[in-house]
Amino acid sequence: MTFKALHHRATPLLLPNAWDVASALAFAEAGFPAVGTTSFGVAAAGGSPDGGRASRQATQVLARKLSNAPFHLSADIEDGYDDDPERVAEYAAGLGVDGINIEDSTDERLIDPALHAAKVAAIKHVSPELFVNARIDTYWLDQKATVEETLTRATAYVAAGADGIFVPGATDPSALRDLVNNIAAPVNTLVHPTLTVAELARLGVRRISTGSLPYRAAMDAAVRAATDVRDGGTPPTATPYPVMQERLLRHQRLQEKG
Repeated sequence: MTFKALHHRATPLLLPNAWDVASALAFAEAGFPAVGTTSFGVAAAGGSPDGGRASRQATQVLARKLSNAPFHLSADIEDGYDDDPERVAEYAAGLGVDGINIEDSTDERLIDPALHAAKVAAIKHVSPELFVNARIDTYWLDQKATVEETLTRATAYVAAGADGIFVPGATDPSALRDLVNNIAAPVNTLVHPTLTVAELARLGVRRISTGSLPYRAAMDAAVRAATDVRDGGTPPTATPYPVMQERLLRHQRLQEKG
């Protein structure tokens, strides 16, 4: 099944977001047919805060290392790491992934929707088969956070060629229903503690991203493992070293075959 087709099933595509090769392989091993990257996790793993285009090179390297992996890969490329649509399109084309997620904000401020639409159009012109998920940050940044403004932006991005629309931070069921019913493309949301996959499916959401949640949860689990040992507790269970090592060796052999 193509990456695009995964957005048109009865059940929404649950897309886990990885921050390195090992986490991407672990998600695939758990049965996920597609994996995304998380700009926060990628940036944080390299010692940088999210945003500010800090994850550009690391995302490029990660995409290259996963180029022959047996699952679909979507890369989170922040705002495209550039203001020039042609340079954004060139970067996206060079990743070799199935999809990208590109947001309409820079340095936590919404950008002109016409500029974002131009980026989307440039990407689709250079890479027509690439699934472009256009992210709208109205609700995420609480800037112009209305259904009307979000729909205006979504309409422009779909007209420019966007294959999907991502509205992180939109959690009100009524607003989500209005968005889904008025956007002519699959709608993507972030996981939320008050909305189950089944509830989001009933609202018409077609893709659900975990965002940086797995990365943040992994950091908490790592700290708990160390503190449990320090404080005399029982070490937690974990995937055995040989299992993870073999998973990485298989991936390395696959990459070497090209």
